[in-house]
Amino acid sequence: MDVRRWALDVDFVTQVQAQDDRLAAIRAAFPKEGLFAEKDWLLSPDAFPIEKKFVAELEQLGHRLFVFQRACNQLYQLSVKGKQPEWVARYLDAGKPKELIEFSRRKEIRDDLPRIIRPDLILSEEGYIIAEIDSVPGGIGLTGWLNQTYAAFESQIIGGRDGMLDGFRSVLPNGGDILISQEAATYRPEMEWIAARLNQRMLDPGYSVLDKNQPGASGNPVVAAGVDRGRHGSSQPAGVTAPGYSWRVVPAENYEPQDGRAVYRFFELFDLPNIPGIENTLHANAEGRITITPSIKPYLEEKMWFALFWMQPLREFWRRELGEKYFIKLQEVIPYSWLLDPTPLPQHAVIPRLELHDWREAAKFSQKDRELLLKVSGFSPLGWGSRGIALGSDLP
Repeated sequence: MDVRRWALDVDFVTQVQAQDDRLAAIRAAFPKEGLFAEKDWLLSPDAFPIEKKFVAELEQLGHRLFVFQRACNQLYQLSVKGKQPEWVARYLDAGKPKELIEFSRRKEIRDDLPRIIRPDLILSEEGYIIAEIDSVPGGIGLTGWLNQTYAAFESQIIGGRDGMLDGFRSVLPNGGDILISQEAATYRPEMEWIAARLNQRMLDPGYSVLDKNQPGASGNPVVAAGVDRGRHGSSQPAGVTAPGYSWRVVPAENYEPQDGRAVYRFFELFDLPNIPGIENTLHANAEGRITITPSIKPYLEEKMWFALFWMQPLREFWRRELGEKYFIKLQEVIPYSWLLDPTPLPQHAVIPRLELHDWREAAKFSQKDRELLLKVSGFSPLGWGSRGIALGSDLP
């Protein structure tokens, strides 16, 4: 008998069994209501591995993008005042209703920035690039659940077990209403999950999902982390719509604002015409009776900011507002982008790096040269859920 081969086989079987047990525990931890409506998931027994150097880079990226968004906000306002090129605001306001543009320019929200952003990163052998920055991102509750679930197996989960919960609570520290429109209903379950977890803390500050002696808590920490059991061990979520709780998930279509109540907006601004009574909420915000985050600023949710970042006439603005170090770092990860403006160019001009005089000439590109991503406006209904992205090489 080959003892060494036998030992290796036993070790392999043991590893497979351990992975199967872990997958079973993860499935058991999955909330009964789900996290994304009508979505199924492929599961891994292990968290996605990231090198420490990349973790440090991601932690620094957050502040760089905050400074970038602050500069975007500043550029738009300076453009409106005529202190930066007027075409900046003209591009960003294109296709928006006049009333919405006027609201976005109110002095009461002048300095407001999104409290939560999600950069969509594409990893490569050389590092990564940022596909876009989403200020109304899905995945907040999902990431919170993933952190809690995988932290039961691994101690080095980025952000820790409760990092996403703590982060979201910092956005609405005194509680608030999470407004979700029908258009964004796919993400309602995950926001109900995060609201229920935050309410759980308020109802029972001593509650610990890892404490096996806690009434109603499961002996399996993963199962306990994924289910909202309430004070008395109920399997129902902890009152995510009841008025007595600090955090609520509320349909945007019939929302009545309450003075002093913070609002987290989980719907795109193109959806406003489909939300009856939204004027009351906007009016309360304008009067300072409620706060809304992300604020009502459609220009900050446009996809064209990366193109504006690379424009030569704005180069000195970005360098000054970002600082030389951040400017160079962002150049490394923001892909070169263009605005598809049909305005005719002078006969001696070309589109930078593409050497095109007219965008229609791109139809003659080879398959390789057409490996460009096309994106619609962030104000378009097609801009939600990756529906507004097309790969040039896939188009006729």
